[in-house]
Amino acid sequence: MPIRNRRVVPKNFRLDPSQINRARKALAATTETETIVRALDFVIAEAARNRATAKANQAFLKSGISIHDAFGSLGE
Repeated sequence: MPIRNRRVVPKNFRLDPSQINRARKALAATTETETIVRALDFVIAEAARNRATAKANQAFLKSGISIHDAFGSLGE
């Protein structure tokens, strides 16, 4: 989910060109800049999903529900 009207500043990075090309293909980007922007947007969105999942998991565990360990993998 790209953010509109963001401030753009020039940056210099030393990156592996083959890694950029693989990411460009995976993200269906047309330029290296678009590749980096899409990759950063992806990481930011993933982090937000991880935080939401952790928050929901904690709320579930604090709800007091009894969990049956069907596979015996939770330990004591």
